[in-house]
Amino acid sequence: MSEENNKSLVPHFTIGAVVLVVLAALIFWPSEPEPLSVVAEVPPMVVPETVEPIIDEPLETTLLDETENNTEAKPQPIPEVAPQPLDTSDGTVKTKLLQLSDYDSFARLIIDDALLERFVVMTNNLAEEEISGNNRVLVPLDKPFRTYQQADKQWIDPASFKRYSPYVDVLASLETQSLLQLYAEYKPAIDDIFAEISSPSATFNGKLKQAIDILLDTPEIPMPVEVYTDSVMFKFADPQLESLSAPQKQLLRTGPENMRRIKAKLREIKEAL
Repeated sequence: MSEENNKSLVPHFTIGAVVLVVLAALIFWPSEPEPLSVVAEVPPMVVPETVEPIIDEPLETTLLDETENNTEAKPQPIPEVAPQPLDTSDGTVKTKLLQLSDYDSFARLIIDDALLERFVVMTNNLAEEEISGNNRVLVPLDKPFRTYQQADKQWIDPASFKRYSPYVDVLASLETQSLLQLYAEYKPAIDDIFAEISSPSATFNGKLKQAIDILLDTPEIPMPVEVYTDSVMFKFADPQLESLSAPQKQLLRTGPENMRRIKAKLREIKEAL
């Protein structure tokens, strides 16, 4: 992983966690049962013991009175109110996202362009075990990847882990129930976007589950972590780590504490639901 290439990529693991928490809430949330219809008991009709005498009236007057009474008793139709279209503009989506966290830094981390589209493509890429810098929903890291040398070997500098702390802090601050409501609101728009980039048999929920499992299956590893460079990119010295998927390797680069917090948030959502 070159420093230039690493800096050009958003911390997709954290982006994925933030977004996937929203999605996981809806997927695993049990459906509310339909309300039961309440049938009121109708009291039996009471027939009077005595019948009032019928007073003869002209036929025209009687028919006119009945017509007027029927007209007055006829219920008036209730005018239908057309549903308001869902506002999927970037400004509205960003505003609603910012309302989920009290971290001021959140506003500086979100990209303002095509948020829903980027979110859908990014989640699909994570499920396919890929990372693309072209579909970021959060701004790139502002500090480079760093290593240090010891005993003729290169190791990941712990200072590199701290770069991801603002993203993880935002993730930890998001409230589950609010995330659920926001995702439910935009789910129709998300499904429409996903239908344009997926096969007919695929579902966004299915891709979401894949992405969550990929992140949660990232192994825990001891520190420090040895890396090496092939003059272009830094790679993990351990072949088993280097063989992991791109999202998993990126998650490892956040460091043990950040990774623990990300996983804990995802598990919290699944266990709660």
